[in-house]
Amino acid sequence: MPAPARTQTLPIAMLCTALLLAACGSDDGLAADPASVDTYVKSAWVELGPNGAAIARAVSSHADTCPRVEIDGNASRMTLRAGAGTPAQRSTASAAEDSKASAFPVLSCEIAVPATAKTLTLGSRTLPLPKASPQRVVVLADTGCRMKKADNAWQACSDAGAWPFETIATAAAVLKPDLVLHIGDYHYRENACPSDVAGCQGSPWGYGWDTWEADLFKPAARLLAAAPWVMVRGNHEECARAGQGWARFLDTSAYSAARSCDDPANDSTGNYTDPFAVPIGADTQVIVFDSAKTGKAALKSTDFQFTTYQAQFKKAAELAQKTGVASIWANHHPILAFAPLAGAAPAGGNAALLSVGDATYPSAYYPSGIKLAIHGHVHDFQAISFSSNHPATIVSGNGGDNLDVNLPDPLPAGSTPAPGAVIDSIAHTSTFGFLVMDRVGAGWVYKAMTRDGKLLTTCTLSGSKLVCDKTGYLAP
Repeated sequence: MPAPARTQTLPIAMLCTALLLAACGSDDGLAADPASVDTYVKSAWVELGPNGAAIARAVSSHADTCPRVEIDGNASRMTLRAGAGTPAQRSTASAAEDSKASAFPVLSCEIAVPATAKTLTLGSRTLPLPKASPQRVVVLADTGCRMKKADNAWQACSDAGAWPFETIATAAAVLKPDLVLHIGDYHYRENACPSDVAGCQGSPWGYGWDTWEADLFKPAARLLAAAPWVMVRGNHEECARAGQGWARFLDTSAYSAARSCDDPANDSTGNYTDPFAVPIGADTQVIVFDSAKTGKAALKSTDFQFTTYQAQFKKAAELAQKTGVASIWANHHPILAFAPLAGAAPAGGNAALLSVGDATYPSAYYPSGIKLAIHGHVHDFQAISFSSNHPATIVSGNGGDNLDVNLPDPLPAGSTPAPGAVIDSIAHTSTFGFLVMDRVGAGWVYKAMTRDGKLLTTCTLSGSKLVCDKTGYLAP
Protein backbone atom coordinates (compact mmCIF):
# COMPACT_ATOMS: atom_id res chain seq x y z
CA MET A 1 0.00 0.00 0.00
CA PRO A 2 1.58 3.30 -1.02
CA ALA A 3 2.37 5.84 1.64
CA PRO A 4 -0.14 8.68 1.87
CA ALA A 5 0.82 11.88 0.07
CA ARG A 6 2.53 14.36 2.32
CA THR A 7 1.21 17.90 2.51
CA GLN A 8 4.06 20.37 2.35
CA THR A 9 3.62 23.45 4.51
CA LEU A 10 5.44 26.76 4.37
CA PRO A 11 6.73 28.56 7.42
CA ILE A 12 4.51 31.48 8.38
CA ALA A 13 7.12 34.09 7.37
CA MET A 14 7.54 32.51 3.92
CA LEU A 15 3.77 32.30 3.46
CA CYS A 16 3.32 35.99 4.32
CA THR A 17 6.09 36.91 1.89
CA ALA A 18 4.46 34.85 -0.84
CA LEU A 19 1.10 36.51 -0.23
CA LEU A 20 2.69 39.97 -0.28
CA LEU A 21 4.43 39.22 -3.57
CA ALA A 22 1.18 37.94 -5.05
CA ALA A 23 -0.62 41.10 -4.01
CA CYS A 24 2.08 43.55 -5.03
CA GLY A 25 3.71 41.85 -8.00
CA SER A 26 7.09 40.20 -8.24
CA ASP A 27 9.14 43.40 -8.25
CA ASP A 28 11.18 43.47 -5.06
CA GLY A 29 10.89 47.27 -4.75
CA LEU A 30 7.11 47.21 -4.89
CA ALA A 31 6.92 44.27 -2.52
CA ALA A 32 9.02 46.21 -0.04
CA ASP A 33 6.83 49.29 -0.35
CA PRO A 34 3.12 48.50 -0.77
CA ALA A 35 2.18 52.22 -0.66
CA SER A 36 3.78 52.62 -4.10
CA VAL A 37 1.60 49.99 -5.78
CA ASP A 38 -0.32 51.38 -8.76
CA THR A 39 -3.62 50.42 -7.15
CA TYR A 40 -3.13 53.15 -4.56
CA VAL A 41 -1.60 55.85 -6.76
CA LYS A 42 -4.56 57.54 -8.44
CA SER A 43 -2.48 60.16 -10.26
CA ALA A 44 1.13 61.34 -10.37
CA TRP A 45 2.68 64.27 -12.19
CA VAL A 46 5.42 66.91 -12.09
CA GLU A 47 4.73 70.63 -11.86
CA LEU A 48 7.03 73.62 -11.86
CA GLY A 49 7.04 76.38 -9.25
CA PRO A 50 9.06 79.53 -8.63
CA ASN A 51 12.32 79.63 -10.62
CA GLY A 52 11.26 76.45 -12.37
CA ALA A 53 11.76 74.25 -9.31
CA ALA A 54 10.25 70.83 -10.02
CA ILE A 55 7.80 69.21 -7.62
CA ALA A 56 6.60 65.63 -8.01
CA ARG A 57 3.03 65.21 -6.79
CA ALA A 58 0.85 62.16 -6.25
CA VAL A 59 -2.68 61.44 -5.12
CA SER A 60 -2.91 58.20 -3.12
CA SER A 61 -5.78 56.19 -1.70
CA HIS A 62 -3.45 54.44 0.78
CA ALA A 63 -4.69 54.75 4.34
CA ASP A 64 -1.76 56.61 5.82
CA THR A 65 1.48 56.36 3.81
CA CYS A 66 2.68 58.34 0.80
CA PRO A 67 4.33 56.44 -2.02
CA ARG A 68 8.03 56.18 -2.63
CA VAL A 69 9.81 57.62 -5.66
CA GLU A 70 13.19 56.77 -7.07
CA ILE A 71 15.30 59.68 -8.27
CA ASP A 72 18.31 58.50 -10.27
CA GLY A 73 17.88 55.12 -8.62
CA ASN A 74 17.78 56.46 -5.07
CA ALA A 75 14.58 55.81 -3.13
CA SER A 76 12.85 58.59 -1.18
CA ARG A 77 9.46 58.68 0.50
CA MET A 78 7.15 61.45 -0.66
CA THR A 79 5.99 63.74 2.14
CA LEU A 80 2.37 64.26 3.07
CA ARG A 81 1.02 67.55 1.76
CA ALA A 82 -2.58 67.12 2.90
CA GLY A 83 -4.17 64.15 4.61
CA ALA A 84 -7.44 62.48 3.79
CA GLY A 85 -10.56 64.02 5.28
CA THR A 86 -13.83 65.83 4.76
CA PRO A 87 -13.63 69.40 6.03
CA ALA A 88 -16.83 70.92 7.37
CA GLN A 89 -19.09 72.30 4.66
CA ARG A 90 -18.14 75.89 3.92
CA SER A 91 -19.97 78.67 2.11
CA THR A 92 -19.58 78.37 -1.66
CA ALA A 93 -20.54 80.22 -4.82
CA SER A 94 -23.79 78.21 -4.77
CA ALA A 95 -26.66 78.25 -2.30
CA ALA A 96 -26.15 75.99 0.72
CA GLU A 97 -28.83 73.56 -0.49
CA ASP A 98 -26.92 73.16 -3.79
CA SER A 99 -23.58 72.56 -2.06
CA LYS A 100 -22.04 69.84 0.06
CA ALA A 101 -18.91 69.21 2.08
CA SER A 102 -15.82 68.46 -0.04
CA ALA A 103 -14.71 64.88 0.56
CA PHE A 104 -11.03 64.02 0.06
CA PRO A 105 -10.61 60.29 0.79
CA VAL A 106 -7.06 60.51 -0.58
CA LEU A 107 -3.61 61.67 0.46
CA SER A 108 -1.89 64.50 -1.38
CA CYS A 109 1.84 63.78 -1.49
CA GLU A 110 4.86 65.61 -2.84
CA ILE A 111 8.62 65.72 -3.07
CA ALA A 112 11.07 68.28 -4.43
CA VAL A 113 12.97 67.05 -7.48
CA PRO A 114 16.62 68.11 -7.78
CA ALA A 115 17.49 70.14 -10.86
CA THR A 116 20.18 67.57 -11.64
CA ALA A 117 17.77 64.60 -11.71
CA LYS A 118 17.96 62.38 -14.78
CA THR A 119 15.28 59.81 -13.95
CA LEU A 120 12.17 59.85 -11.76
CA THR A 121 9.97 56.83 -11.19
CA LEU A 122 6.98 56.08 -8.98
CA GLY A 123 5.97 52.43 -9.01
CA SER A 124 5.52 51.50 -12.65
CA ARG A 125 5.39 55.14 -13.76
CA THR A 126 8.26 57.10 -15.24
CA LEU A 127 7.49 60.74 -14.52
CA PRO A 128 8.57 63.52 -16.93
CA LEU A 129 11.39 65.82 -15.91
CA PRO A 130 11.82 69.46 -16.96
CA LYS A 131 14.18 70.26 -19.81
CA ALA A 132 16.66 73.11 -19.58
CA SER A 133 15.59 74.40 -22.99
CA PRO A 134 12.03 73.32 -23.85
CA GLN A 135 11.35 73.26 -27.58
CA ARG A 136 7.59 72.76 -27.48
CA VAL A 137 5.03 74.05 -24.97
CA VAL A 138 1.31 73.17 -25.00
CA VAL A 139 -1.02 75.89 -23.68
CA LEU A 140 -4.64 75.32 -22.73
CA ALA A 141 -7.29 76.55 -20.29
CA ASP A 142 -10.93 76.20 -19.24
CA THR A 143 -10.93 72.46 -19.57
CA GLY A 144 -13.54 71.15 -17.12
CA CYS A 145 -17.15 70.09 -17.79
CA ARG A 146 -19.72 72.70 -16.81
CA MET A 147 -22.49 71.74 -14.39
CA LYS A 148 -23.87 74.95 -12.91
CA LYS A 149 -27.41 75.48 -11.66
CA ALA A 150 -27.22 79.29 -11.61
CA ASP A 151 -26.67 79.34 -15.38
CA ASN A 152 -28.86 76.31 -16.08
CA ALA A 153 -25.78 74.98 -17.83
CA TRP A 154 -25.43 71.21 -18.01
CA GLN A 155 -22.70 70.09 -20.35
CA ALA A 156 -22.84 66.47 -21.54
CA CYS A 157 -19.77 65.28 -19.64
CA SER A 158 -20.05 61.73 -20.96
CA ASP A 159 -20.08 62.88 -24.61
CA ALA A 160 -16.61 63.46 -26.09
CA GLY A 161 -18.14 65.66 -28.76
CA ALA A 162 -19.79 67.97 -26.23
CA TRP A 163 -16.92 67.86 -23.73
CA PRO A 164 -13.74 67.07 -25.69
CA PHE A 165 -11.06 67.68 -23.06
CA GLU A 166 -9.75 64.12 -23.14
CA THR A 167 -9.56 64.31 -26.95
CA ILE A 168 -7.67 67.61 -26.67
CA ALA A 169 -5.30 66.33 -23.98
CA THR A 170 -4.56 63.21 -26.00
CA ALA A 171 -3.95 65.18 -29.20
CA ALA A 172 -1.61 67.49 -27.28
CA ALA A 173 0.26 64.54 -25.74
CA VAL A 174 0.80 63.02 -29.20
CA LEU A 175 2.75 66.18 -30.13
CA LYS A 176 5.31 65.31 -27.41
CA PRO A 177 5.53 68.65 -25.60
CA ASP A 178 8.38 69.48 -23.26
CA LEU A 179 6.09 71.55 -21.04
CA VAL A 180 2.37 72.14 -20.49
CA LEU A 181 1.04 75.54 -19.41
CA HIS A 182 -2.53 75.46 -18.08
CA ILE A 183 -4.01 78.95 -17.64
CA GLY A 184 -6.73 78.01 -15.14
CA ASP A 185 -10.26 76.68 -14.67
CA TYR A 186 -9.67 72.96 -14.28
CA HIS A 187 -12.92 72.27 -12.44
CA TYR A 188 -16.53 73.07 -13.42
CA ARG A 189 -18.82 70.39 -11.95
CA GLU A 190 -20.29 72.54 -9.21
CA ASN A 191 -23.88 71.32 -8.82
CA ALA A 192 -25.78 68.06 -9.09
CA CYS A 193 -27.02 67.07 -12.54
CA PRO A 194 -30.85 67.36 -12.73
CA SER A 195 -32.72 64.10 -13.19
CA ASP A 196 -34.14 65.25 -16.54
CA VAL A 197 -30.79 66.07 -18.17
CA ALA A 198 -29.39 62.97 -19.83
CA GLY A 199 -25.90 64.17 -20.71
CA CYS A 200 -24.52 64.51 -17.19
CA GLN A 201 -26.29 61.67 -15.40
CA GLY A 202 -24.04 59.86 -12.94
CA SER A 203 -21.42 62.60 -12.89
CA PRO A 204 -19.84 63.52 -9.57
CA TRP A 205 -20.37 67.09 -8.44
CA GLY A 206 -19.17 69.49 -5.78
CA TYR A 207 -15.56 70.26 -4.97
CA GLY A 208 -14.14 66.99 -3.62
CA TRP A 209 -11.66 64.48 -5.04
CA ASP A 210 -14.21 62.65 -7.20
CA THR A 211 -14.93 65.78 -9.25
CA TRP A 212 -11.26 66.72 -9.51
CA GLU A 213 -10.52 63.22 -10.77
CA ALA A 214 -13.35 63.38 -13.33
CA ASP A 215 -12.63 66.92 -14.54
CA LEU A 216 -8.82 66.84 -14.63
CA PHE A 217 -6.83 63.83 -13.54
CA LYS A 218 -8.53 61.09 -15.58
CA PRO A 219 -9.07 62.94 -18.89
CA ALA A 220 -5.62 64.56 -18.75
CA ALA A 221 -3.75 61.40 -17.74
CA ARG A 222 -1.75 61.11 -20.99
CA LEU A 223 -0.80 64.78 -20.99
CA LEU A 224 0.18 64.69 -17.30
CA ALA A 225 2.48 61.79 -18.17
CA ALA A 226 3.93 63.56 -21.21
CA ALA A 227 5.55 66.63 -19.67
CA PRO A 228 5.81 68.76 -16.54
CA TRP A 229 3.02 71.32 -16.04
CA VAL A 230 2.91 74.96 -14.99
CA MET A 231 -0.40 75.50 -13.18
CA VAL A 232 -2.08 78.92 -13.30
CA ARG A 233 -5.13 79.44 -11.09
CA GLY A 234 -8.53 80.37 -12.52
CA ASN A 235 -11.65 81.82 -10.95
CA HIS A 236 -13.12 78.32 -10.62
CA GLU A 237 -10.29 77.56 -8.20
CA GLU A 238 -10.98 80.45 -5.83
CA CYS A 239 -11.78 79.48 -2.26
CA ALA A 240 -15.57 79.57 -2.53
CA ARG A 241 -15.41 77.16 -5.45
CA ALA A 242 -12.73 74.49 -6.03
CA GLY A 243 -10.10 76.20 -3.90
CA GLN A 244 -9.84 73.32 -1.43
CA GLY A 245 -8.73 70.95 -4.17
CA TRP A 246 -6.47 73.59 -5.70
CA ALA A 247 -4.66 73.96 -2.37
CA ARG A 248 -4.32 70.22 -1.87
CA PHE A 249 -3.30 69.20 -5.37
CA LEU A 250 -2.00 72.03 -7.57
CA ASP A 251 -0.86 75.09 -5.60
CA THR A 252 2.94 75.34 -5.46
CA SER A 253 2.82 77.28 -2.17
CA ALA A 254 3.25 75.38 1.08
CA TYR A 255 0.00 73.86 2.30
CA SER A 256 -1.37 75.35 5.52
CA ALA A 257 -4.67 75.85 7.29
CA ALA A 258 -4.65 79.52 6.25
CA ARG A 259 -4.20 78.59 2.57
CA SER A 260 -6.41 75.49 2.55
CA CYS A 261 -9.67 77.33 1.72
CA ASP A 262 -11.38 75.17 4.34
CA ASP A 263 -12.38 78.14 6.52
CA PRO A 264 -13.94 81.21 4.83
CA ALA A 265 -12.37 83.37 7.54
CA ASN A 266 -9.00 82.74 5.85
CA ASP A 267 -10.10 83.46 2.27
CA SER A 268 -8.27 86.78 2.15
CA THR A 269 -5.09 84.70 2.45
CA GLY A 270 -6.13 81.62 0.48
CA ASN A 271 -7.39 83.55 -2.54
CA TYR A 272 -4.10 85.28 -3.36
CA THR A 273 -0.64 84.08 -4.34
CA ASP A 274 2.49 86.06 -5.08
CA PRO A 275 3.54 85.97 -8.73
CA PHE A 276 6.50 83.82 -9.71
CA ALA A 277 8.59 83.17 -12.82
CA VAL A 278 9.26 79.87 -14.60
CA PRO A 279 12.14 79.90 -17.11
CA ILE A 280 11.57 78.17 -20.45
CA GLY A 281 15.10 78.27 -21.70
CA ALA A 282 17.72 80.92 -21.07
CA ASP A 283 15.93 83.67 -22.99
CA THR A 284 12.23 83.31 -22.05
CA GLN A 285 10.24 83.09 -18.86
CA VAL A 286 6.58 82.77 -17.93
CA ILE A 287 5.38 85.04 -15.12
CA VAL A 288 2.50 83.33 -13.32
CA PHE A 289 -0.06 85.76 -11.88
CA ASP A 290 -2.96 84.55 -9.71
CA SER A 291 -6.12 86.49 -10.62
CA ALA A 292 -8.55 83.86 -9.31
CA LYS A 293 -10.59 86.18 -7.12
CA THR A 294 -10.77 89.20 -9.40
CA GLY A 295 -14.25 90.60 -9.99
CA LYS A 296 -15.80 92.28 -13.02
CA ALA A 297 -15.92 95.90 -11.83
CA ALA A 298 -13.15 98.50 -11.64
CA LEU A 299 -11.58 98.76 -8.20
CA LYS A 300 -11.09 101.79 -5.97
CA SER A 301 -7.54 102.51 -4.87
CA THR A 302 -8.60 101.99 -1.25
CA ASP A 303 -10.02 98.51 -1.85
CA PHE A 304 -8.20 95.55 -0.26
CA GLN A 305 -8.11 93.79 -3.61
CA PHE A 306 -6.69 96.85 -5.37
CA THR A 307 -3.80 97.19 -2.94
CA THR A 308 -3.19 93.42 -2.99
CA TYR A 309 -3.09 93.20 -6.77
CA GLN A 310 -1.06 96.39 -7.08
CA ALA A 311 1.63 94.94 -4.82
CA GLN A 312 1.60 91.78 -6.92
CA PHE A 313 1.84 93.76 -10.19
CA LYS A 314 4.96 95.40 -8.75
CA LYS A 315 6.46 92.04 -7.80
CA ALA A 316 5.77 90.81 -11.32
CA ALA A 317 7.50 93.93 -12.65
CA GLU A 318 10.62 93.01 -10.70
CA LEU A 319 10.54 89.52 -12.19
CA ALA A 320 10.23 90.99 -15.70
CA GLN A 321 13.46 93.00 -15.43
CA LYS A 322 15.83 90.14 -16.23
CA THR A 323 18.31 91.31 -18.83
CA GLY A 324 18.07 89.38 -22.09
CA VAL A 325 14.96 87.49 -21.02
CA ALA A 326 11.59 87.94 -22.74
CA SER A 327 8.68 87.67 -20.32
CA ILE A 328 5.33 86.05 -21.07
CA TRP A 329 2.61 87.13 -18.65
CA ALA A 330 0.18 84.31 -17.77
CA ASN A 331 -2.99 84.94 -15.79
CA HIS A 332 -6.51 83.63 -16.19
CA HIS A 333 -8.58 86.77 -16.82
CA PRO A 334 -7.86 88.64 -20.09
CA ILE A 335 -6.58 92.18 -19.64
CA LEU A 336 -6.22 93.32 -23.26
CA ALA A 337 -8.63 90.97 -25.03
CA PHE A 338 -12.35 90.71 -25.72
CA ALA A 339 -15.33 88.98 -24.15
CA PRO A 340 -17.83 88.18 -26.92
CA LEU A 341 -21.49 89.01 -26.31
CA ALA A 342 -24.34 87.52 -28.30
CA GLY A 343 -25.99 90.19 -30.46
CA ALA A 344 -23.81 93.03 -29.18
CA ALA A 345 -20.37 94.53 -29.55
CA PRO A 346 -17.80 92.60 -27.52
CA ALA A 347 -16.83 93.72 -24.04
CA GLY A 348 -13.26 94.66 -23.25
CA GLY A 349 -10.74 93.27 -20.80
CA ASN A 350 -11.25 92.60 -17.10
CA ALA A 351 -12.16 95.94 -15.53
CA ALA A 352 -10.71 95.14 -12.10
CA LEU A 353 -7.26 94.25 -13.42
CA LEU A 354 -7.34 97.12 -15.91
CA SER A 355 -7.99 99.58 -13.08
CA VAL A 356 -5.00 98.29 -11.15
CA GLY A 357 -2.75 98.10 -14.20
CA ASP A 358 -3.65 101.58 -15.41
CA ALA A 359 -3.05 103.15 -12.00
CA THR A 360 0.28 101.39 -11.62
CA TYR A 361 1.56 101.66 -15.22
CA PRO A 362 -0.50 104.49 -16.75
CA SER A 363 -1.82 103.68 -20.22
CA ALA A 364 0.49 100.64 -20.51
CA TYR A 365 -1.48 98.33 -18.14
CA TYR A 366 1.54 96.02 -17.84
CA PRO A 367 5.04 96.57 -16.46
CA SER A 368 7.82 96.99 -18.98
CA GLY A 369 9.48 93.79 -20.14
CA ILE A 370 6.20 92.00 -20.91
CA LYS A 371 6.12 91.09 -24.61
CA LEU A 372 3.16 88.73 -24.66
CA ALA A 373 0.21 87.97 -22.36
CA ILE A 374 -1.62 84.64 -22.43
CA HIS A 375 -5.02 84.13 -20.80
CA GLY A 376 -8.04 81.84 -20.54
CA HIS A 377 -11.47 82.63 -19.03
CA VAL A 378 -13.05 83.63 -22.34
CA HIS A 379 -13.92 80.37 -24.07
CA ASP A 380 -12.44 80.97 -27.48
CA PHE A 381 -9.10 81.60 -29.20
CA GLN A 382 -7.84 85.14 -29.82
CA ALA A 383 -4.46 86.32 -31.09
CA ILE A 384 -4.24 90.12 -30.97
CA SER A 385 -1.43 92.46 -31.98
CA PHE A 386 -1.50 96.18 -31.26
CA SER A 387 -0.18 99.11 -33.25
CA SER A 388 -0.04 100.94 -29.92
CA ASN A 389 2.71 100.12 -27.44
CA HIS A 390 0.98 97.21 -25.72
CA PRO A 391 2.06 93.58 -25.46
CA ALA A 392 0.49 91.10 -27.85
CA THR A 393 -2.28 88.98 -26.34
CA ILE A 394 -3.37 85.39 -26.84
CA VAL A 395 -6.50 83.85 -25.33
CA SER A 396 -6.52 80.05 -25.27
CA GLY A 397 -9.68 79.33 -23.31
CA ASN A 398 -11.20 76.75 -25.65
CA GLY A 399 -10.00 73.60 -23.89
CA GLY A 400 -13.30 71.84 -23.17
CA ASP A 401 -15.86 73.93 -21.32
CA ASN A 402 -18.88 75.32 -23.20
CA LEU A 403 -17.68 77.70 -25.92
CA ASP A 404 -18.56 81.37 -26.10
CA VAL A 405 -20.18 82.84 -29.19
CA ASN A 406 -17.88 83.97 -31.97
CA LEU A 407 -16.54 87.50 -32.02
CA PRO A 408 -18.00 89.71 -34.79
CA ASP A 409 -16.03 89.42 -38.01
CA PRO A 410 -14.87 91.97 -38.78
CA LEU A 411 -14.82 93.71 -35.42
CA PRO A 412 -16.90 96.90 -35.21
CA ALA A 413 -14.85 99.95 -36.12
CA GLY A 414 -12.91 101.34 -33.18
CA SER A 415 -13.22 98.17 -31.08
CA THR A 416 -10.68 98.10 -28.29
CA PRO A 417 -10.25 96.01 -25.17
CA ALA A 418 -9.09 99.06 -23.17
CA PRO A 419 -8.63 102.80 -23.69
CA GLY A 420 -5.52 103.53 -25.73
CA ALA A 421 -5.01 99.97 -26.97
CA VAL A 422 -5.20 100.15 -30.77
CA ILE A 423 -5.64 96.84 -32.57
CA ASP A 424 -3.43 96.14 -35.55
CA SER A 425 -4.66 92.59 -36.27
CA ILE A 426 -6.72 89.80 -34.72
CA ALA A 427 -7.18 86.10 -35.45
CA HIS A 428 -9.98 84.35 -33.60
CA THR A 429 -12.28 81.37 -33.47
CA SER A 430 -14.84 79.85 -31.13
CA THR A 431 -14.02 76.21 -31.62
CA PHE A 432 -12.45 73.68 -29.28
CA GLY A 433 -8.68 73.42 -29.34
CA PHE A 434 -5.37 74.39 -27.79
CA LEU A 435 -2.19 76.37 -28.43
CA VAL A 436 1.30 75.13 -29.23
CA MET A 437 4.46 77.20 -28.74
CA ASP A 438 7.39 75.93 -30.85
CA ARG A 439 10.90 77.30 -30.51
CA VAL A 440 12.30 78.42 -33.85
CA GLY A 441 15.81 79.83 -33.71
CA ALA A 442 15.97 82.53 -31.07
CA GLY A 443 12.19 82.95 -30.83
CA TRP A 444 8.84 81.18 -30.70
CA VAL A 445 5.99 80.56 -33.08
CA TYR A 446 2.46 80.13 -31.75
CA LYS A 447 0.11 77.67 -33.42
CA ALA A 448 -3.63 77.53 -32.84
CA MET A 449 -4.78 73.91 -33.08
CA THR A 450 -8.18 72.24 -33.32
CA ARG A 451 -9.31 69.66 -30.78
CA ASP A 452 -7.79 66.96 -33.00
CA GLY A 453 -4.44 68.71 -33.37
CA LYS A 454 -4.99 70.22 -36.82
CA LEU A 455 -3.38 73.60 -37.51
CA LEU A 456 -5.60 76.70 -37.74
CA THR A 457 -3.02 79.49 -37.91
CA THR A 458 0.64 80.14 -37.15
CA CYS A 459 1.71 83.36 -35.44
CA THR A 460 5.21 84.77 -35.03
CA LEU A 461 6.18 87.18 -32.27
CA SER A 462 8.72 89.92 -32.96
CA GLY A 463 9.25 92.09 -29.90
CA SER A 464 5.66 92.65 -28.79
CA LYS A 465 4.14 92.40 -32.28
CA LEU A 466 2.30 89.24 -33.30
CA VAL A 467 1.88 88.38 -36.99
CA CYS A 468 -0.43 85.48 -37.90
CA ASP A 469 -0.57 83.88 -41.34
CA LYS A 470 -4.37 83.86 -41.17
CA THR A 471 -6.39 86.65 -39.55
CA GLY A 472 -10.05 87.29 -38.86
CA TYR A 473 -12.31 84.33 -38.16
CA LEU A 474 -10.53 80.98 -38.33
CA ALA A 475 -12.79 78.21 -39.63
CA PRO A 476 -12.10 74.80 -38.09
